[in-house]
Amino acid sequence: MMQLIRGFKDILPDEIHLWQHIELTARKLFENFGFTEIRPPLLEKTDLFKRSIGEDTDIVEKEMYTFADRKGDSVTLRPEATASVVRSYIQHKMYAQDPVRKLYTIGPMFRRERPQKGRYRQFYQINAEVFGIESPLIDAQLIFMLVKLFENLSVSDMATHINSLGCPECRPGFKKALTEYLLPKKESLCENCKNRIDRNPLRVLDCKVPSCREALEAPPEITSYLCRECSLHFDKVQTVLSDHGVSYKVDKQLVRGLDYYTRTTFEIQTTSLGAQSAIAGGGRYDGLVEALGGPPQPAIGFAIGFDRLVEISTLKSEDIATKGIAKRPDVFLVPLGDECTAMAGKWAGELSLAGIRTEIDFSGRSLKSLMKRADRLNARHVLIVGENELNQEAAVLRNMKTREQTEIPFDSLVESIKKQIQHQ
Repeated sequence: MMQLIRGFKDILPDEIHLWQHIELTARKLFENFGFTEIRPPLLEKTDLFKRSIGEDTDIVEKEMYTFADRKGDSVTLRPEATASVVRSYIQHKMYAQDPVRKLYTIGPMFRRERPQKGRYRQFYQINAEVFGIESPLIDAQLIFMLVKLFENLSVSDMATHINSLGCPECRPGFKKALTEYLLPKKESLCENCKNRIDRNPLRVLDCKVPSCREALEAPPEITSYLCRECSLHFDKVQTVLSDHGVSYKVDKQLVRGLDYYTRTTFEIQTTSLGAQSAIAGGGRYDGLVEALGGPPQPAIGFAIGFDRLVEISTLKSEDIATKGIAKRPDVFLVPLGDECTAMAGKWAGELSLAGIRTEIDFSGRSLKSLMKRADRLNARHVLIVGENELNQEAAVLRNMKTREQTEIPFDSLVESIKKQIQHQ
């Protein structure tokens, strides 16, 4: 028997309603905030991710699904969405008429990391990106929108963490201080962090290995090294978040896992998933558009771990999980005999096109068996047509809750059933 590849999963019909509910909730909220959808491809040139994410990151070093195509070009299944959206923004010159763009995307990403609860090798993200706005007001609005999305999804166990990573002007001073702090602790760090001390010491702060976490008891705080502009920017973000009524914690050790982040960075964390506490995160990447060949444009965005959000929604929001009952058939057709089955098949198509959720059984089984199947499907009504109904040219519509039955003439069947359903 063929089995799934390790780290991949099927999203089955019994759970898809929850995924759809989350998607629809996100789409509605984002579009109310002025966002439009973009769908970049799953496969990109490998250099795109090396240049954007950073060659010293775990993603590029260990986790990307990279291979040579038939022409020998190196291509990669996207491990994250921001680089692809930025590439599209540049390639299609979206900045030409109006550099301000608000874009969102929903879809799968791929990383070959150790599978665990809420983390898969094919995983799904909801991403939002804003281009062309430098003001800290957009930072606060984006965080506000993210918090409201989780509230709309009845996710109550969450905490907002924010920090500033500075800019190319002020970050070198912090890197120097952090390196001097880390060197005496080098032997207590994991091999990855030992290698990163000289190349990218900020990545050590993001390490989840327990020995590294213990070694970093009181590292230098980046907020102490911010230049005046970065400090004012971060202060304004906090002021506006407070004005919006968003509770937050300034987490001075918060860094994001990708190299392109600058200034504001943030995460939404939860205790519902154990050690993997972040369900969403993002920040500014003001230099990325230019670094990938576009004009200088400020930008900010976030990514939500869709799989993790489903886990939390399942645990915390039973009312969302039960919404799948809305998918039950409005009408289950019960044809008895070949002639009736052919006629009912035509009706099924007409009812479906009229917006009535319809199911039909073509098996030719007995009335008793078909009624049992209607019960299993939790159908609202059954429409029975047999020899007697053919003679009278009227089918029988039964309400499965009240057991009330109504005769429905063949010549007005679709409209009559539609009226019956709408009045109940």
